[in-house]
Amino acid sequence: MMNDRDMDAVFQALAHESRRRMLDIVKDEPGIGVGALAADFDVSRIAVMKHLSVLEEANLIVSEKHGRTRKLYFNAAPIQMIHDRWTSDYSAYWAGHMTRIKYLAEARHETAPDEKKQGKS
Repeated sequence: MMNDRDMDAVFQALAHESRRRMLDIVKDEPGIGVGALAADFDVSRIAVMKHLSVLEEANLIVSEKHGRTRKLYFNAAPIQMIHDRWTSDYSAYWAGHMTRIKYLAEARHETAPDEKKQGKS
């Protein structure tokens, strides 16, 4: 079970757009170096390091030192633990179905022909 202080750290880390983007990049490119990650942002390397520090404190990023390079990895466990706290097996089942319906409806809406262009009202 995750304590409130750890949970607060996760929510604080996820509250900033740049940190969420960093998590996306690290998730998509496991083992990316700090320098390569910093190159994707228009801020100083020190600012990137501060954001990474917040992510590491929340246990969302795990880093490994390889020589002079720090390799970064995404740790989904804290997010999963938060999810598990408020989601029962029953509600997870229905939430999953509702999410799929939402995505299907959005995809259908995006691909539907524009009725105004076809002269329909």
